[in-house]
Amino acid sequence: MKGRINTELGEISINPDVIAMYAGSVAVECFGIVGMAAVNMKDGLVKLLKRESLKHGINVALNDNKISLDFHVIVSYGVSILAVADNLISSVRYKVEEFTGLEIEHINILVEGVRVID
Repeated sequence: MKGRINTELGEISINPDVIAMYAGSVAVECFGIVGMAAVNMKDGLVKLLKRESLKHGINVALNDNKISLDFHVIVSYGVSILAVADNLISSVRYKVEEFTGLEIEHINILVEGVRVID
């Protein structure tokens, strides 16, 4: 399902992949986030995604023009997960709502791993 905005000039449709890509780029800029994670359900393995594949670590759902986001992330070792999650939620909420013009209903953070950063 696509997000739709009606204006006096016509209708704007936003593909969920666009939202996922933008939200992923905002997420990796947040302090404490190493990157997005792809989880292999068959093996239970977690893989750090490259910058080109950020949208695979995010699930986007659009219901009644409200966005729900699930982030699968890998965090830095030694940082407060709560502080990182709060920072991620506030940054993503502000920037994605400004970018799309749609309201974010909720954001779920799923920490899939921890990495030591040199």
